[in-house]
Amino acid sequence: MGYAEGGQQVPGTALSTTILPARHQEALPTDRLLIPDAPDDEAVPFDVVFVGAGPAGLAGAIELARLAEEGRKAGDGVGEIEIGVLEKADGLGEHNLSGAIVNPGVLRSLFPSMSWSDLPLRRPVEKEAVYFLTERRALRIPAPPTMRNHGNHIASISEMVRWLGEQAEKLGVTVLPGFPAEALLVEGDGVVGVRTAPRGLGRDGEAGADYMPPVDVTARVTVLSEGTRGPLTQAYLEWQEIGSENPQIYSLGVKELWEVPRALDRIVHTMGWPLVDGAFGGSFAYPLADDLVALGLVVSLDYRNARLDVHGLLQRLKHHPLFHRVLEGGEMVEWGARTIPEGGYHSLPERRHGSGLCIVGDAAGYVDVASLKGIHYAMHSGILAARAIYAALRAGDTSEAALGAYTRAVDESAIVADLRRTRNMRLGFKGGFAVGSAKAAVATLTRGALPRGRIATAPDAHEPKVLGTPVEAGGPLAVSKADAVFRSGNETRDDIPSHLDLQADVPDEVAEMYAHLCPAGVYERGEDGLRVNAPNCIDCKATDVLGPRWSPREGGSGPRYRRM
Repeated sequence: MGYAEGGQQVPGTALSTTILPARHQEALPTDRLLIPDAPDDEAVPFDVVFVGAGPAGLAGAIELARLAEEGRKAGDGVGEIEIGVLEKADGLGEHNLSGAIVNPGVLRSLFPSMSWSDLPLRRPVEKEAVYFLTERRALRIPAPPTMRNHGNHIASISEMVRWLGEQAEKLGVTVLPGFPAEALLVEGDGVVGVRTAPRGLGRDGEAGADYMPPVDVTARVTVLSEGTRGPLTQAYLEWQEIGSENPQIYSLGVKELWEVPRALDRIVHTMGWPLVDGAFGGSFAYPLADDLVALGLVVSLDYRNARLDVHGLLQRLKHHPLFHRVLEGGEMVEWGARTIPEGGYHSLPERRHGSGLCIVGDAAGYVDVASLKGIHYAMHSGILAARAIYAALRAGDTSEAALGAYTRAVDESAIVADLRRTRNMRLGFKGGFAVGSAKAAVATLTRGALPRGRIATAPDAHEPKVLGTPVEAGGPLAVSKADAVFRSGNETRDDIPSHLDLQADVPDEVAEMYAHLCPAGVYERGEDGLRVNAPNCIDCKATDVLGPRWSPREGGSGPRYRRM
């Protein structure tokens, strides 16, 4: 990723059109996300349940199953440990999207006896380049040390997740796709399991012919591995009043896979164009195969122009000579989007555990924006959680105190050491591109010792926006949002109830902001006000950051990624 950050004024704007997104955002519905009732009599019992079958949850389940097997052989007295993994997608990997350049170290440590050819990796990074873009030119610049990828591998995260799921099942883990968790079951100040979302509700919320009621799943320990902006994680942190030095901040990434006639011989990162003043982010292009290229654009959600459209900017980017020569004559075969936590070290919750609960992966914010890495941190956190949970089960104590070993292990690990070293790099760009570049250089040279202290931030929804110039996104390689959603594999039924909470009377300018913000065309500003096309949603959760709240919906809804 590269960076472009401008000043306070967006071209073509007037200060009278200022929008503060937080004023138009509903409160988090904790009454729906936290259920103090006793579990149902027909609850499904597990010892440990992981909520979300991404790299963090599956790595944790695999490590816990391995420890349980070793413990049984050693006669440690723990006995059988029933491990479950709940996943909202109908198939593993269908909701997983990332760049992805993977540091393979943690994957190797999880499967030390496997050969490289057996691991779910596409190819090693052999060449790389970083460019600063203008509208027509690409100036090659030295790669920042944090962005050098020698020893890393190109991968498809959805392929990796499917493979990890197979390994988990071989170890006896029960993997349950199509079962999103819509609420935490709580007792006192502890978590005792989750309740899944029902299936088969009509648009009016009434049960239809294919109705399936929610299921209570109990567990001695629940692991929230639900990914970025997880609603259960948000509700738990709010309920337990667990803070962080800075609020978490987010970016939105939009990605396309292209089958191409000409091979891309290196990974590419860019900064500069097409980002405008008041926007921070950059693009990437990764060759997954000689005929397959992943192209994406990531933009932080504290941008100033309320009409900024990340999907539209990506359509413009494809026509830059640097990328047009690779894509011309090819076909876009898959598309997706997701939010990314990028607050780093200062945004980590002060504890990521509680009575009967651990929070891992992107849900906890273990992403290093400076190096563009999160997958191996997610897996590492899942493994550390598994070790703490196993020790707690052996001791017969899953209290907050007992599971505190997990937070301590992460804080003493390479995860937090790396995040601390780059703690002010992303935050430094709040002062503009030139200032941010200087601070990032100093932080790199001093390994994070300078600049000292903490650069304070506000939540993204508290950053004011103004109605600036809309993005023009035409050209022969461009695709509409409707076509993009089709390429995501989204087959959500049209009569599903809306899972998006928004205020009753949304002002026109805010409706316009939502329409530009959402990459999937869920929100449209019409003459009769804001129209919401909820089935279009691909669960990127961008509007959960800046507007309408996202809630889990019936299993199998949303995208069906295959090679992302």
